[in-house]
Amino acid sequence: MVKIMHEQILKRLQKEFIKNPDFTVKKITTHHFKDIYVIYLESVSSSDKVNDYILKHLTYINNLKDVAKNDLESIIPGPHTIIIENPDEIEFYLTNGFTVVLSAKEILAFETKADINRSVSPPEVQKSIYGPKDSFTENSQINLGLLKRRLKSATLKSEGIYLGRKTNTKIDILYLDDIADYHSVNLIKEKLQEIDVDGIIDSGNVAQILTEKEKTPFPTIYASERPDEVATSLLEGKIAIMVDTSPFILITPAFFGDFINPISDNYNRNVNVNFLKVLRFASFFLTMVIPAFYIAMVNYNMETIPTSLLVNFASQRDGVPFPTIIEAIVMITLCEILRESDLRFPNNYGSAISILGALILGEAAVSAGIVSPIMIIIIAFTFITSLIFTDSELINAIRYFRLVFLVAAALYGLYGIALGLIYFLIHITNVKTLQKPYFFPLAPFDLTYLHKKLFRNKFVDDTKRSKTLSNNIIKQRKEIS
Repeated sequence: MVKIMHEQILKRLQKEFIKNPDFTVKKITTHHFKDIYVIYLESVSSSDKVNDYILKHLTYINNLKDVAKNDLESIIPGPHTIIIENPDEIEFYLTNGFTVVLSAKEILAFETKADINRSVSPPEVQKSIYGPKDSFTENSQINLGLLKRRLKSATLKSEGIYLGRKTNTKIDILYLDDIADYHSVNLIKEKLQEIDVDGIIDSGNVAQILTEKEKTPFPTIYASERPDEVATSLLEGKIAIMVDTSPFILITPAFFGDFINPISDNYNRNVNVNFLKVLRFASFFLTMVIPAFYIAMVNYNMETIPTSLLVNFASQRDGVPFPTIIEAIVMITLCEILRESDLRFPNNYGSAISILGALILGEAAVSAGIVSPIMIIIIAFTFITSLIFTDSELINAIRYFRLVFLVAAALYGLYGIALGLIYFLIHITNVKTLQKPYFFPLAPFDLTYLHKKLFRNKFVDDTKRSKTLSNNIIKQRKEIS
């Protein structure tokens, strides 16, 4: 290597890291290598590792009689050693927990990362009674290890790129080489390489950038904190995007059914699971349509209600000063505020506060004659059916279409609900996720994936993958008698 002006490099680094109190430089003079500079950042490097791996061995050089020239790498037993050819890369390695050893002949970087990670803990968002109890952390190496514990195969590939001019965040694209569709993998690479921003802090930033051109309230990328869910998705031919510093891994392509059926379904009996799947889909449509259906019947289609029940509704609304649509929108808005406050409150008393607020508001509103008791029942039933869903993006999509159905019902009654349903079906069947139809496997119909998400078949009969996700559709597994 051409002789490096290490003093000039040192001055440049000191200028770049000015007002960085964790920037540390130690000068060591030896007989064999003359002046050696050990440079690291105390905030991201372990002082114990720097001392044990580097400083101690550099001080032993003077006691050695025979030391080969330019053989500094063999003297320092670092676990991960990199020879830096371009001095411009030094800043990158320093900020990533490496210690840079600067001599007159070469520049070496030794991995001495500090342990600033939290331990593996149970899932907080995607909880389940059965199944594994570990979840991802903010460290991509730990997350990759959690996946490799489940996928013990050399075909699990990880291709990394760095995004963010200031953050240099590592993004890993994970897929099974013999299962995933190469066209989808290359498409993800192209989309990620087009990103040019100052910083990527979390996987949510990546998901937002990748889907910002999609004009839909529905989420088209699935974020999971469960290693078993990501491993299952990879086995089906999907692609995972892992962002360092984020405990959520993105899964793509993500279809409508993926957000309604959790991974915990895989650990229960088919008869029970299929009943729950039907219940979830019914709850999805009920939580969007129930308020609109009530408004349509009361205002436009009163002939559909039995006379005795219609008289009861009329007596309850006696004295309410607002139209039904205003009454519904006000109560839905208040309930949404309570939902958001419940998410922000600490877990110890968040639910108690929201329940207390709902009881007080509902009772006070009925007593004051602002809303009718039947409206309280309708809104309560609407939100009970929505509590099944935990994905925040899916909840936002439900809010959007609930409002669409409300306005359509207020204008045209049951005919408006029919128009709203047509609009919903046209919209959702036109959404694409990684150039694949979002309403898959219903449109287009695919029996293989239908048995995985919408109506689960026996586990022993799960011998194929969907052609939409993978070219390798045959699963290599033994028959179980």
